[in-house]
Order: sequence, then C-alpha cells, then structure tokens
Amino acid sequence: MSWILATPLVLPFLTAVLAFLWRHKPAGRWISVAGNVALLLAALALLAAVLDQGVVAGQMGNWAAPFGITLVADYLGAAMAVITAITALATAVYAMGDIDEHKAGLGFHALFNVLIGGVTGAFLTGDLFNLYVWFEVMLISSFGLLILGGSRAQIDGGIKYVTLNLVSTILFLSGVGLLYGMTGTLNMADLARVVPALEDQGLVTTVAMLFMIAFGVKAAVFPLFFWLPASYHTPAYAVSAVFAGLLTKVGVYALIRVFTMIFTEDTGYTHTILLWVAGFTMVTGVLGAAAQNDMRKILSFHIVSQIGYMILGLALYTPLAVAGAVFYVVHHIIVKANLFLIAGIAARAAGSSDLGRIGGLYKSAPLLAALFLVPAFSLAGFPPLSGFWAKYVLVAAALDVQGWVIAGVALLVGLLTIYSMTKIWAEAFWKAHPDGIDPELKCIPTGQRRWLLAPVIGLAALTMVIGLFPQPFISFAETAAQQLLDPADYIRTVLGADALPLPSGLVEDAS
Repeated sequence: MSWILATPLVLPFLTAVLAFLWRHKPAGRWISVAGNVALLLAALALLAAVLDQGVVAGQMGNWAAPFGITLVADYLGAAMAVITAITALATAVYAMGDIDEHKAGLGFHALFNVLIGGVTGAFLTGDLFNLYVWFEVMLISSFGLLILGGSRAQIDGGIKYVTLNLVSTILFLSGVGLLYGMTGTLNMADLARVVPALEDQGLVTTVAMLFMIAFGVKAAVFPLFFWLPASYHTPAYAVSAVFAGLLTKVGVYALIRVFTMIFTEDTGYTHTILLWVAGFTMVTGVLGAAAQNDMRKILSFHIVSQIGYMILGLALYTPLAVAGAVFYVVHHIIVKANLFLIAGIAARAAGSSDLGRIGGLYKSAPLLAALFLVPAFSLAGFPPLSGFWAKYVLVAAALDVQGWVIAGVALLVGLLTIYSMTKIWAEAFWKAHPDGIDPELKCIPTGQRRWLLAPVIGLAALTMVIGLFPQPFISFAETAAQQLLDPADYIRTVLGADALPLPSGLVEDAS
C-alpha cells in the first residue's frame, strides 16, 4: 500500500516544480489547480483504503519499521489529508483571482504547493524525525509566502513569525534527541511500546514538556501565540486563508498524536497543564479579537481562541472529548479558511479591511453577506451549522467529567465570538460606507470574481452539509478517537502482528 500513501506526498511537490517552471505564464496557475484536484482524488483514495482496512502503513524503500521511513494513515491522518486537499484546492482556485502576475512570477504557486506537501507529510509521517523534517518544509515555504511582495508589514510579520517558530524547532529537535537517547527509536508506533516501559518516567514527563512547548508554539496556544496575530494579516488573502486553515492545525495534530500515543503515563500532570492552556487560549484569543478593528486581525485572534477548544478535547482525554477535538479540527479548517477568503473579497469590494473605513456590503453585495453569515455563525456555534455540533460535543464531554468551570468558559467564549462576528457584520455589511459609496462585487473584474466566489460557495456548502448531517462525521470522529486512545491496531500495522506493548519498567536506557 506504499503507493497510496506516497501519492498524496509526491503530487504537491511535482505540482510545485511544474508551477515554478511555468511561473511567468498563465499555465502555472492552471497547473496548481490541476495538481490540487489530483491531490484531492489521491487523498480520497487513501481515505477509502483507511475506511476499508482501519490503518494503512507503508515502509519507504522496503526498510522494515522501525528502521526505515514509515508512512501511516489512520482515521485521523486520512481525514487530515483529505481536508488539507480540500483547503488547498479552494485556495488554488481563489488564487486565480487573487494573486497577480507579479506574485505568480515570484513563485507563489510553487511555494504554495511545497507548503501543502509539507502539511500532508506531517499528517502522514510515522516517525518523529520526519515530522521535524516536514515542519521545516512548512516553515521555509510559509516564510517565503509570508514575505512574498516584500512590503514593510510583511517583513515585520515574517521576522516575528520565523523567530518564534525557530525557537519551537530548536525545542522540538532537542526533545527528539533526548527521546532517541532514552529509547533508541523515533518511530511513533515503536515509541508507543517503548516509552511506557521506561524506568524513569519522571524524565519522560520532562521530555514531554519540551514537546508540549514546541508543538504549542506551532499551534499558537497561550502564552505562545503572539507570532500569529502579528503576521497573518500581512500577506495576500489566499496566503492568509491557507495559513489560517492549516498551519496551526499541524501543531494541534502533533499534540494530539504524541499525547495520546507516546506520553500517556502521567496524564494527571501533562493533561492538567493542557486543560489550563486550553482555557487561557480560548479566553485570551477571543478578548484579543474583541479589541481589534480590522477583519483579518479579528479573524487571526479567533484562530487562537478556537485552538483552545481543540486542546480542550485533548486535555479532557476521554473518548467523547478526543472525538470532539477531531471533529472541531475538521470543522474549523473549513470555516476559518472560508472566512479569510470572504474577507479578501470584502476588502476588494469595499476598499479596505479596516472596519472603520468600509460598509454597505449587505445592501450592494447581498450574496457576499449571505456567504459571510454561514461560516461566521458556524464559528460562533449557531445550530444547525458544524460549529454548533463541535462545541456541543466538547461541552458535553466536559460536563461528563464534571468540568463545570471549563464548560462555562467554553460557552462564554462562544458568546464573545458572537460579539466579534456581529461587530464585523455591523461595520462591514450593515452600516453605510463612510465615503457614501455602494461597494459592489461588480468592481472586481468578472473573470476574477468568478474564481474568488467559487471556493467560498463550495466551503460554505460543505459547512452546511456537516451541520445538517452531523452523524456520519461524529461517528467518524469517534472511531478516530478510539484509534488514538487505543493504538494497538496502529502498532500492529506498522511493526507487525507480533508487536506487543513491553512490560512496564523493562527498558532502562536504550542508548
């Protein structure tokens, strides 16, 4: 099954090479779209294989695990590959109307597809060192996209972005080195066997904290999130959308993966810290959003706030809570990417993203207003949209374990999210434009307008489908949670049918 795992990785890099070769021609844009259509088909084929078999693994170069490079997809990994492909295709189509010839000539489409390849690789890798490699691929390509165009604001945001992410990289690599020294392996399935058997669990918990901080920076959790609102409002809207949808979710995915599979022996300590982090992340993010007056800055702070809900599911560490976290990640990628795409169209039509300088979009662009309400209401948790079910599952999980305070925080943050979305609606859509003009979508050339609206409509429809028919998605998330909390099938698929957990205390020092 190696080919079905490798194909979603090979396609983005092949697309990037071809897009770079034709970067100065319209063909470069079409290559990017076609490549992401192929990526979506490959990701769906992988998901179908996972639904049929449970867990799919492949050893690259026929080197047996844990010695070679392992690619593996369980329910969570396959779902993340599919949602990455959907977001990538939506962004590639949007870029047809958003990215001008100058930025395309600078290599936007090549960098974009390298980023997608890095994200997909992070979701499908089976060992920690290659997760580090994919993080570096993401960091390099995302930095290039962030500063593409070279404006002062972009350079400023790019420096903050790359500085804190390099700190995260150093911590991650340090944790990888220490863990390898303790266990002699970095294959995640093998670590799931070996780490619980280590004699010095106090040292394991110390190393776990390194990973928590490193992935916490990537996920933009409290108090490590300042790089995100300082940088996400500066690049092209297509770039902001793919960043908002995918980049922080790789950090969340990494936290979920290692703290359900590897670092599970001291959950009373590690997951209590994650619970506090989740609460503070939700509150500080939503308060930061309430203080802003620019659409992209508001939405950037809301990325932080919503990450808190995902970490909450991991911190509660029950089957229902982890299922809620998985469901929330998928819902949020779609909704948040769509909100940034809509913000780009609104700014093009009204002339700015500053709420004090725009208005009148409801009267002159009712279609855009309706498209905004779908992801905005979903983000706030209005029934029957996807965000309602995501929050409902997490709050129910908190109440199941008598987490009254954190459940109350989650509900309060939902109310404050409504305030922020209402603020955007009142200022950008409802009130009259301060310059007395009627901003219309017609001011955007017809050819560009078609490409800008198509992915927005598609993502809004997907949000409504998840909201109106939530049961299959919740059932899928529950199965994903079961695989995460009981990785026996994952271990056997990667290491072989005879792989068993080692007796506790058996391993003193594998180095």
